[in-house]
Formats: sequence, structure tokens, C-alpha cells
Amino acid sequence: MNVMSPPPAQGAASASRPGMQGRVSAGKGKLTETIRGLWPYIWPSDRADLRRRIVWATVLLFVAKLVTVGVPFTFKWVTDALVPPGPNGPPTSIPIASLAAAPIILTLIYGVARSLMALLTQWRDAMFATVSMHAVRRLAFEVFEHMHRLSLRFHLERKTGGLTRVLERGRNGIETIVRMVMLTGFPTVVEFALILGILLYQFDWRYAAVTVAMIAAYMFYTTKATEWRIAIRRTMNESDTDANTKAIDSLLNYETVKYFGSEEREASRYDKSMERYERASVKAYISLAILNAGQAVIFTIGLTVCMVMVVSGIRTGRHTVGDLVMINAMLIQLYQPLNFMGMVYREIKQAVIDIEALFDILDRSPEIADRPGAKPLAVPSGDLRFEDVHFAYVPERPILRGVTFEVPSGKTVAIVGPSGAGKSTLSRLLFRFYEPQSGRITIDGQDIADVTQKSLRAAIGMVPQDTVLFNDTIGYNVRYGRWEASEEEVHKAAALAQIDVFIKSLPEGYETSVGERGLKLSGGEKQRVAIARTILKGPPILVLDEATSALDSFTEKDIQDALERISRGRTTLVIAHRLSTVINADEIIVLDKGVIAERGPHAELLARDGLYAALWNRQREADEAREKLERTRAEEGLVGKVGEVV
Repeated sequence: MNVMSPPPAQGAASASRPGMQGRVSAGKGKLTETIRGLWPYIWPSDRADLRRRIVWATVLLFVAKLVTVGVPFTFKWVTDALVPPGPNGPPTSIPIASLAAAPIILTLIYGVARSLMALLTQWRDAMFATVSMHAVRRLAFEVFEHMHRLSLRFHLERKTGGLTRVLERGRNGIETIVRMVMLTGFPTVVEFALILGILLYQFDWRYAAVTVAMIAAYMFYTTKATEWRIAIRRTMNESDTDANTKAIDSLLNYETVKYFGSEEREASRYDKSMERYERASVKAYISLAILNAGQAVIFTIGLTVCMVMVVSGIRTGRHTVGDLVMINAMLIQLYQPLNFMGMVYREIKQAVIDIEALFDILDRSPEIADRPGAKPLAVPSGDLRFEDVHFAYVPERPILRGVTFEVPSGKTVAIVGPSGAGKSTLSRLLFRFYEPQSGRITIDGQDIADVTQKSLRAAIGMVPQDTVLFNDTIGYNVRYGRWEASEEEVHKAAALAQIDVFIKSLPEGYETSVGERGLKLSGGEKQRVAIARTILKGPPILVLDEATSALDSFTEKDIQDALERISRGRTTLVIAHRLSTVINADEIIVLDKGVIAERGPHAELLARDGLYAALWNRQREADEAREKLERTRAEEGLVGKVGEVV
């Protein structure tokens, strides 16, 4: 009779699956701590239906394992029914003389048992799928939400590609932990216990001892080999993350790459990361082959020893041929979950690292948080005041040094000054992306540090210098200002921003996609979309940070008129580089090296002949030079045409 051989080792595909760059060492990860952290998501207190599914899945698990360990018995009975015992052998389990059809019936029972085993296992997995995927979704949602609560500093210090990989691999890690521990690890332990009991009952203690020794050696070898592979896996993960971040960064800066003809350099940088990933992946495959080969050898030795003992028992009449088939089938059946245990250890080890990276983000407290008892901001008039504000991104480089000014309700105050003077920092402090080291900012006498961030940001409209749009439609990006706005309100806001006519000229109108970061639109069109969504928001306080910087002179005049119209009756803080856009401001504040150098209306500041006047004259000279150059080019073009005619 041919004896079955062990199936090929599973898990080879896992070598090419990139994991998360481990933020903690492999030895530091604690499975029990990870399970404890995941338990509220696996056993949610607010979902009785999911808890019932877990209970029924557990019941199905035990029934399926009882059927599983019963399958080798049916195999033994079929064999004994076909092979009569020798003259000195023990009686068969099924006397053939009493039932001629026994082999066929027993074979049918064997088939039914195997089918039932598969059905129960798949039923259990299907029932538990809702539980596991709910846990994945709920935790991923909390992490994503928490990422938005973290400070601007956190996101500026991180690469977006690497951060999304943490989220992606964390999700996969949660699914792996739930699937491996709940659907593979625990069921396998139950099956081990049942098989050892059967070996003691059906054979004797020697068979159980050989099996236990084989399992111990198998797990010891798997553990040691996996520890070796973890270091290789980590190198592979680091290279994968590095290649991914380089690719995202390069594609986001597609136009810049084209401007400088750097396609080959970008491809080379990406290929170097992929080369490191390739080397690490090859090592991972080789180490996996060594691991699988060692596991197969250890298991085969244990299987062979048990079968030799049975063959010896058959010769002495203590066992039947069916016993040989049974122990072969039982141990081969054991090989699959045993091999799964090796894969479980490998996958759980990596999943713990991935989930801990996710938990590291959840454990990170936001730099800016609402104070206990913070109340919503009330804006009866919108009076804005900066009081002796000091701020530095790093202590060694102060940005603002005791800035004090007021934007009265319904008035417009402009902030101008040289590059690096701290103009845009004022808007970041106003939005509470950062906290001042000293001093305070108030709105209608309320310190913004004492109110909720949500109510604060709801009261302020922002048109930034660098407008970035979502990769969606124009309508989506305009409606982002106020989701509940009607179509008429959206169109009215677009009209005020001088972009409604352009949108209606497009074949798809407001359903036109703007592309990644809005790259399908020109700089001026993007800026006007940003202005439209701020108009739609309708806040009592406006912040215009270089709001017309991307517009040509003709369009700038139109947009400036629109901004002046929507600014009426609203407290408006204008951060400007082009001084021509702020000449009508109620007050102009000139910042220089973090302090207020000058302040007053446009005409008064020019009369002082100070820093503002110098900036104004420099811009006028630059504008005149540009206009002169344009006239010269136009005249040269005209002369060329005349010469050609002559």
C-alpha cells in the first residue's frame, strides 16, 4: 500500500508580501498586549450581534475539530474492511462476513465526514468574517480620525507615503491577528489535544511521546528560524517603504521633475530602493526555503518513527493494516495545522510589529488639544486681537517677538513685510495649528486657547497661498466649504469668485475632475475655486494668505473686487506680498524680523518713507521693468513682422 506523503509547506507566498517597517524590535512586541488592545474591537460592548457570532463560531470550531479527528477512523475502518487480518492478527473493526457492503458504506461515511469537516470550517470562517472585518474597519477609522487630530508639526515631519503604509499594514496586521489567533491558532491547539488523546487511547504512550517530541522540535526550529528571518524581513520592509515614499513624492512633483528634466534621476533613485528591496526579497525567499525544508524533515522523521512502530505491531499481531493507514492519515492531517502554526508564528510576529506602529500613532497625543471644559466660540461681532504674541518653531530661531495688533469687527487689516518676517505664521497661530509660547489671541475677548478648535475653525474662512484641491470634481471642491449648501448657493459662490463662467464652459461643468492636487486646473483657476469654497462657507472672519498670488494682473483686479465685496461686514486679515492688493486696507502692519516695524494706512506709511515705502518702491520698479520688457518684446515682434513683409 502506498503511504501518503506530507503536502508541500504553505506560506511561500508570504515572503513576497511587504510588511511594515518595524518601529519596535521584534522581541519587544507582546502578543498578549496586542490582543488586549484589540479585544474591545473584537468583542465590542455595543454590538450584541457580533458577540453572538463569536459564540456560534466557537461552537462550530469544536464541532468541526471533533469531525476532523474522526476522519482517520473512517479511513482505518475502510482499510480493515478491505484487508482481512492474518491468522494471528486481531479482529477487524468491521467483520466482512457479516456485511459484504461494508467497504462501500464506510467509504461513503469517510466522504461525508470530510465534506462535513470542510463545511463546518468554512461556515465558522464565514460567520467570524463579520467580526474580524468590523474590528479592522473600526480601528482603522479611529487611527485615520486621530491622524487628523495630530498637529501640523507631526505631519510636516512625516512622509505621507510612509504614513499611509503604516495605516495600510496596520489594517492588514489586525486582520492577520484576528484570523491567525482566533481561526487558526486556537483551533490547532484543540486539535493537538484531541490527537494526543486518540494516540494514547488507540495506540500507547510511545506514539504520543514521539508526536509531542516532534511538535516540540518543530516549534523550536520554527521559532529560531523565524527570529533569523525577522531581521531580513525588516530590511525588506524598510526598502519597500523607502521606494514607496520616493515614488509618491516624485509623482506628486511630476511637473517639477519635467521642468528640470530629472526623469532619469528620479527613476534611478527609485530603482536603487527597489534594488535593496530585491536583494532583501531574495534573502527572504532563501530563508523561507530553509525554514520549510527543516520543518518538513522534522515532521517526516516523527511520522516515519510512528509508522515503523505500527509496522512492527502489525507483524506481532497487535495492529491491523488499518492502524497503519490511520496513523499516517492522522499525522498527515496534523501536518497542515502544524505547518499553519509555523506560519501563524511568522505572521503574528510581523502583525504585532505592524499593529504596534499603528498603536504608536494612537498613543501619540495631539500637540494642540481642547482644554477641559472648552466651550464653543461665540462670535457676536468678530473683533480679533493678538496680544504680545511670542512664537518659535524651534527655540533657537524666534519667529514672532511680542506682536500686538487688533482687527476691529468688520475692518480689514493687512500684514506685509519681507519674506520670513512671520506673516503666514500669524494665520497658523490663529487656526491653532500651533500655540504661542507666550501672549494670547482673542476673538471678541475670548482666548482662542479656551474654546473648541472645531468652533474656532468654523468661524474663520481661509484662502491660502498654495491651494491644493481634492482629486474629485470642481463641484465637490467648492461644496467643501459647506456640505449642506444648495446647488444655487454653490453656483452663486462660484460666480462671486469669477469662476462660474469657466466652469459652465467645460463639457462636464461642475462634474469636471480637477486631478491630483488640482493639477488639471491653472494656478488662477485653483485659487478661484479656493475663494469660492470660502465664500460658500460664509465665516464671520476671513484670512486671505496671498489669495491673489497665482493670478495675472487682469484676473487679479476682478478677484480683488470680489474679495473686497465679500469682506464687507467681515473681520478680514490679509497677508500679502503684492502691496497693490492692500492699499485699501483700514490698517497695514509691516512685520520685520518678528516685530511690528510700522503700521498705519497706505498713504501715511508712504509719507513716512520707511520700510513700507522701500518695499512699495521696489515693487513699483519691478512692475515698471516688467511692463517695459513686455512693450519691448511686443515692439520687436512687430518690427520682425514688418521686416518680413518688406
